[in-house]
Amino acid sequence: MFDPLETAAPVDTAEQPERRQLSERQAEVMERLVAAAAEEAEARPYAGITVRTIAKRAGVAPATAYTYFSGKDHLLAEVLWRRAQSSPHLADLSLSLPERVADTARTMGFGSMGSPAVTACTTALLGDGPDVKRVRARLGTEIGRRLAAALGNGADPAVLSVLQVTYTGALLSAGMGHLSFDAVPVLMGEATALMTGGAR
Repeated sequence: MFDPLETAAPVDTAEQPERRQLSERQAEVMERLVAAAAEEAEARPYAGITVRTIAKRAGVAPATAYTYFSGKDHLLAEVLWRRAQSSPHLADLSLSLPERVADTARTMGFGSMGSPAVTACTTALLGDGPDVKRVRARLGTEIGRRLAAALGNGADPAVLSVLQVTYTGALLSAGMGHLSFDAVPVLMGEATALMTGGAR
């Protein structure tokens, strides 16, 4: 889902919709589109979602939606990015290391979404469009940053790399229905304990 190689790539901020100079009205329309995409993801399977259905729910014309987002995959990927970005950022240092990593995974933002929505948005995040790739790179970088904060200073970079792959693989498995989303934080804690010998 999130290619670890992409997390190291520089992110082109010039084309990100939220970084453009938007008027208040434009920003409001964009927020409505993202909110509508999140609602569509809860209401329909990925295949049933289109830019037209999202635009209708947002109360705008499809052509207007395309001025902000390149397609449904871009919109749905943006939903995941916004959820992650708005979720709590602080690691609880009073917890053991495995508990801290599990807690970080639990509060990364996807827990606030229903399984159908995460499934639809995860599917979109696998798209190969340039806008989706940029969102995927930002999300991968954010996931890496948060896991690094949970591991703390002096953490083994190999442990961080394996945890990033574990987390993204677990989300992908959950999106395909092979694992419950509630099991992802537990799995992250177990993986951390295995790699660090249960270190605090």
